Amino acid sequence: MSTAQVVVTVVGAAMAAFSAASLFFGAEWTVKPLADYGVPRSWWPWLAAAKAAGAAGLLAGLLVPVVGVLAAVGLVLYFLGAAVTVVRARWFSHVAFPLVYAAPAVAFLVLAF
Repeated sequence: MSTAQVVVTVVGAAMAAFSAASLFFGAEWTVKPLADYGVPRSWWPWLAAAKAAGAAGLLAGLLVPVVGVLAAVGLVLYFLGAAVTVVRARWFSHVAFPLVYAAPAVAFLVLAF
């Protein structure tokens, strides 16, 4: 595994973990937009757990590469779904946020293959 792969993996895991923690702890900059987009509050713990699992999977991928690939695919799908949710809510100025979080997972996949 190259240095670039390790850096992208750690950065991606840190970003996903930060996003999960901000949702777990109810940071206003995270939960207010979710409420504005119409995401049911009952989904929030599950969404945070999915991001946390993705972060853990990326780090586990340092030891077991297939786990990292699966985690990266999951995170890409998660954040693409988030972007679709933002577009459906017509908050077009917010579309960049989930895409920024998806970028390290995409980079991971590019570097893995």
